[in-house]
Amino acid sequence: MKYIFVLIVGLVMVSCGTKVPYTNEIRDEFGLDSEQKMRQVQFFTSATIILEANKSKGSQGTNNDGALVTNSSKEQERIIIPIGTKCVFEEFGADGIVTVRFEVGVGKTISFKMREGQTSGKYYFVAEWAGKEGGRVNYGNQEYMATTSSGTAYMQVILKKLQKTKRKDRVVKGMKI
Repeated sequence: MKYIFVLIVGLVMVSCGTKVPYTNEIRDEFGLDSEQKMRQVQFFTSATIILEANKSKGSQGTNNDGALVTNSSKEQERIIIPIGTKCVFEEFGADGIVTVRFEVGVGKTISFKMREGQTSGKYYFVAEWAGKEGGRVNYGNQEYMATTSSGTAYMQVILKKLQKTKRKDRVVKGMKI
């Protein structure tokens, strides 16, 4: 009975996967070089990605009393993709870009790419970075600014290592003369 319990606990612990960065090593090891194979993999984000869009409207004029009036309104839209959000492969792009989708809709995709000169091999969030202002990115056919902290986000996959061990025990009684 003890052996069965230990075996079950061992299998449960071994079958749990860990999130690891998606790298070229992972791609080569698992043969993820075609779009068909990439669509079978569940991807995750390593950090929160925040996209912001601001729209301002304003007008100036006079009212009935002859006073000058300035009217302005500001509309802000934020898209927050929390850490560990699931995404699916959409397509390969030019220069090693991997595009993923978080939700259904036209253009609702984000791209990831290896950074120039990096040794880690991770695929980081792609935007047109402009220093402390953040990065420009198109999402859902609308332009957003990604926060600078979003630049640390990279793609992850779950890696499970399954190992089966079949064991047969036999107790030897010994021999008598």
